[in-house]
Amino acid sequence: MPNYKYQVKGSDGKLRSGVLAADSATTAAALLRNQGVHVMSIDQAKDGKLGESGFLKTLSDLNSKKPTQKNVLDFTTQLAVMIRAGINLRSALDGIADQTDHKLFRKVIMELKADVESGKQFSEALSKHPKLFSPLYINMVRASEMSGSFSEMLVRIAGYIAQQIETRKMVIGASIYPAIIGGMAVTVTIFLMTFVLPKFYTVFEGKEDVLPWATNFLMMLSQTLRSEWPFLVGGLLVLAGAFFAFSKTEIGAFWIDRSKLSIPVMRGMFRSLYITRSLQTMGQLINAGVPMLDTLTITGDISGNKLFEGMWRKVHGSVKQGRKIAEPLQSNTMLPKAVVQMIAAGEESGKLGEVLDEISVYYAKQLKDHIKAVTGMIEPIMIILMGSVVGFIAMAIILPIFKMSQIVS
Repeated sequence: MPNYKYQVKGSDGKLRSGVLAADSATTAAALLRNQGVHVMSIDQAKDGKLGESGFLKTLSDLNSKKPTQKNVLDFTTQLAVMIRAGINLRSALDGIADQTDHKLFRKVIMELKADVESGKQFSEALSKHPKLFSPLYINMVRASEMSGSFSEMLVRIAGYIAQQIETRKMVIGASIYPAIIGGMAVTVTIFLMTFVLPKFYTVFEGKEDVLPWATNFLMMLSQTLRSEWPFLVGGLLVLAGAFFAFSKTEIGAFWIDRSKLSIPVMRGMFRSLYITRSLQTMGQLINAGVPMLDTLTITGDISGNKLFEGMWRKVHGSVKQGRKIAEPLQSNTMLPKAVVQMIAAGEESGKLGEVLDEISVYYAKQLKDHIKAVTGMIEPIMIILMGSVVGFIAMAIILPIFKMSQIVS
C-alpha cells in the first residue's frame, strides 16, 4: 500500500503535514476529510529506497516537464463531461487528479480542489495559475458562474484551446521544413569549407596570382574558419545572446512584431494569424457575457503582436469614452476595411459576437491557405539558395583544376 504525503488545514486554521498509507490519493483525501480537516495538497511519498534517493528525486523533479496547453485542454474536456454528467466540482477535480499522470499538473488540480473546498469561486482558484489558465479562460469561467452555464462554457473553452493548439501546430509546421533545409545548407557549406577545400591547398599553393577570385576568396575563408573557429563561434553566441536580450525589451519586441508584418513572403500569414486570434478571442468573450472593456483588454493581451495590442488598447480607450468599437478601427490599417465594416454592422444589429465568430472562421481558412502558400514558396527558394552556394564552392574548386589540366596538356 503506497504512502501519501499530505498538507491539511485544521479547524483552528493551522497547517499540518504528514504521511498516510492508502490505496490511492482519492482514498487518502477521503480519510483526511473524515477527520474534519481541509486537504491542501496530497502527493505520493517515496519509499526511501536506493532508486528513490534524494539526489535522484531532485534530478527527477528537474526533468519534470511543465504542464502544457494540451494538459489544460484534456483537463477542461474531462471537467466539462463530468459536470454535465451531474458530478459536483469538488468530486470532478478529485477524479481528474487521480487519473492525471503529469505530476506537476496533478498538483495544480489538487490546489484548485483545495481552494474550491475552502469556499472560493472556481475562477478565483484558476487566477492563481496565470501561466496555465489565460485571462480568457478565467473570465469565461467567471461569466459562466454568474449565468449558470458552467458545463456549456467549458465545452466552448475547450474548443477555443483546441483551435489555438491546431493553429500553433500549423505555424510551427510551416517553419520546420525551411529550418531543416537552412540547417542542411549551413552544415554542407561548413563541411566543404573546413574538410574538402583544405585538401586542395597543396594543389593551389603558389598559384594565387592565376587563380580565379572566387577560389582565392574561398581559400582565405576556409583558412579563417579553421584557425579562428573558437572566436567565430563565440562571436555568434554573443550575437545570439544580444539579440535574445534585445527581443525581450519593449523596443525589441515591437521591432520584431513589426518585422513579422513587413516580410514579403510571411506577412500575409502572420496578419491572418493575428486577426484570427484577436477576433476569435473577442467573439468568445462577448458571447460568454464578459464586459466589453475587459474583453478588449484581454483581446489585446492575447493577440500576440505588439502592433495589434496597441490597436486594441486604443479601441479600449475609445470605448471607455462612450464610442463604438468600429470608430477607431476605421482609421487603422491593421484590419481590412471589410472586417471593420462587418464589425460596425454587428454592433448595429446587436450580433457582434456572432459576426466575430464568422469572421474568425473565415480568417482561419485564410491562415491555412497562407501557410500552404508560404511553404510552397519557401521550399524552392531554399533549394535554389542551397544549390547556388554548393555550386559556387564546387565551381571555385573545379574550374582552376580544369584550367591547369589544359595548360599541362
